[in-house]
Amino acid sequence: QVQLVESGGGSVQAGGSLRLSCAASEGFGIHARGWFRQAPVKEREFVAAINWNTYYADSVRGRFTISRDNAKNTVYLQMKSLKPEDTAVYYCGERRDFMVSTIRQLEDYIYWGHGTQVTVSS
Repeated sequence: QVQLVESGGGSVQAGGSLRLSCAASEGFGIHARGWFRQAPVKEREFVAAINWNTYYADSVRGRFTISRDNAKNTVYLQMKSLKPEDTAVYYCGERRDFMVSTIRQLEDYIYWGHGTQVTVSS
């Protein structure tokens, strides 16, 4: 059982930056680890993912950067130019398959952290 722990959330003003971390009890090799977010009364949505490549939602491309540190079993999400609509609980998920075509699908991630709150004020 892989344990994922998110950290780095907080409150910032619009235009600010945050870096989220997702630390795991073990590495994920060439499988994928991703970030999703869930705003109040909305469904959880894909933000970014990384395996041997990186993938982004259109709403964050150019502002967010996902990266990995294999030595630390950690994935990062650097968020810049934050907007109020980025406000959400951010979750880290991990999957154990190689299906790139479904990299953005929530249902294919089998391990999840408990989330970290990001609040962006205008």
